[in-house]
Amino acid sequence: MRLFGGCAVAVFAVMLDAILLDLHQAVALEASAVQNASPRFRDDGPNADDFGRKDGYPICARWAYINDTHCRVGAFSHHDTLFPARTIAAPTQPVPLARAPSEPIIRYRFNGLELTLDEYLNRQPVTGFLIAKDDTVLVERYQYGHTDTDRMASFSMAKSVVGLLIGIAVHDGAIHSVDDLAETYVPDLKDTEYGRTPIKALLQMASGVAFSEDDDNPKSDGNTLARLTLGQDPAGSLGALKQFNTRRSPPGARFYYASSETEVLGLVLAAATKRTLSDYAAERLWRPLGAEADATWIIDATGQEVAFGFINAVLRDWARLGLMLAHRGSWQGRSVVPEEWLAASARDAIPTDLPIQKYGYQIRYSADTKRFLLRGIRGQNVFVDPDLKLVLVQTAVGGGEPEALETLALWTALRALVH
Repeated sequence: MRLFGGCAVAVFAVMLDAILLDLHQAVALEASAVQNASPRFRDDGPNADDFGRKDGYPICARWAYINDTHCRVGAFSHHDTLFPARTIAAPTQPVPLARAPSEPIIRYRFNGLELTLDEYLNRQPVTGFLIAKDDTVLVERYQYGHTDTDRMASFSMAKSVVGLLIGIAVHDGAIHSVDDLAETYVPDLKDTEYGRTPIKALLQMASGVAFSEDDDNPKSDGNTLARLTLGQDPAGSLGALKQFNTRRSPPGARFYYASSETEVLGLVLAAATKRTLSDYAAERLWRPLGAEADATWIIDATGQEVAFGFINAVLRDWARLGLMLAHRGSWQGRSVVPEEWLAASARDAIPTDLPIQKYGYQIRYSADTKRFLLRGIRGQNVFVDPDLKLVLVQTAVGGGEPEALETLALWTALRALVH
């Protein structure tokens, strides 16, 4: 039972990003183009019938998509109809993205095969795929009947959005310091281990509070947290978090991926700004980005956003977010996320269980912290290379280790092309 996002696949992703960086000579690429770069749509995709094509990609009910792939395509583009959600309002005047006159031809190698982008999409259960550089879309594709107006589920990519909003709140003065304890802003967490944890340690997934993030175990703490928050338990996020109150190491001592830590950050953010997370995201992210469509964020029974996942947005708005980060926090000449916050996130990134991966302020980094990744379960990704101003956005309905490795091979080929 996999309710939300774990970290194993992302570990492999960042690891191989570092390894594959030295393999440019094994990748065949061409800068010529044969296809217009306008959005391209197809009704099918790999194993489309298994994903419910003959039934119009049904949404089904609530948790059905977890075990029933027949429901997954529909559910992942209608997640905010399965659970209560709040709107992240877009501005009245979106900022358009430029579009290349044609797609580049991209070839990459994987498992001894030389493959094209079309072959990648024929092999992977991708619902949306976009490549952009600077402010220009180079590739935009949709599969399984999706369109560019569908809101795609983020799952744990939302964690990185929370980290960015914390940085904005620090810059605004709503949060005095990342060294403050969580209970400073959320008095109901007083006398709990999470309450006694500094915000910085929560940002780094290093609270030291015991929490099991085993997605495949229905009884894990991660799945318990998801059931209580998404499942509309009356106690909401605060009540759910109080169930996890055993400290196993001092704050900041070691990385251990735990969705509960982002949930604590969500409570801190709402209390400090005296705003809902959705309203704050609309004002400080969606509007400055010139987003073209409203997004949504699933909420618990108390009206608090489920911070560890569950933002839903159109593909090009995920791209706008990634491009802003590729421009080191600025977009269209305006600072959106303080550059010093992004620099601190990289500087304070801590080692994980693998030496070639680091974890910053709710963002995954390559070992040299030059590139980073927003990651959600089952193939949701926003890859960012600030040096190249390059972004790859992917939404999908499946993605284990083999799929992640192939995505990384493609990402490396793109970076080689830009070089």
